[in-house]
Amino acid sequence: MPTAPGKATPLSAFDEFNPNSVTISFDGDEITISSTGFPNHTTPYWQETDSLYIEPVVAIAQTPGRMGSHRDRSHTLTVPAAPGLAVRSTATSLGAIGIAVTGVPIFNDSEGPGRPLEEKIAETFDYAGGHVGPSGYHYHSESMDVPENTTLSHDDEKLIGIMADGFLIYGRREMDGSYPSDLDESGGHLGATQHSNGEEFYHYHIVNEYYFGNLIVLFGGDFMGSPNTIL
Repeated sequence: MPTAPGKATPLSAFDEFNPNSVTISFDGDEITISSTGFPNHTTPYWQETDSLYIEPVVAIAQTPGRMGSHRDRSHTLTVPAAPGLAVRSTATSLGAIGIAVTGVPIFNDSEGPGRPLEEKIAETFDYAGGHVGPSGYHYHSESMDVPENTTLSHDDEKLIGIMADGFLIYGRREMDGSYPSDLDESGGHLGATQHSNGEEFYHYHIVNEYYFGNLIVLFGGDFMGSPNTIL
């Protein structure tokens, strides 16, 4: 359990979420994020007849149309409006551990039980850092610097999404363009962002470390708050 309520999550951050896939509900001291799970960007995993379908641009181990077989993969996360740090951190589990601004679930740095991400798995990632598994399309890694990437975070300060413990996660950089130097073991710290009007609050960043090759995972640490179940 948290030691005490934290500072309120800046509400303007939720304006960044994809309105075509994500619905945000505010109810007193709780915020609920509901998503269809489908992104608003191009990927080879759409059906070939979909307007957002593209040929693979970073790898070939990507099967067109796989996203279309997961039309029922909606997700709902309810978090405190003012999440607090917990007495003890909590390890992430397999499956969704957060929801990105695109509406896509965020996964950790494992592909399965006792199976960390490896190059063979990374070959299935599209430029957005996502692929399709048994639970649908999801992200493991930061998006890539390719011409097709026009909106997603790559080595910048953009909002990535919200984690299951209620804390926001941002890109690798601070809003002034620098890399944060005071991150804890999960990539979190107390600081201001472009959404907080100078007010400091706890949030995560993508850690500026390569997992292997040019792959940078979105979240490889533990939850520093109390995680809620993503349904």
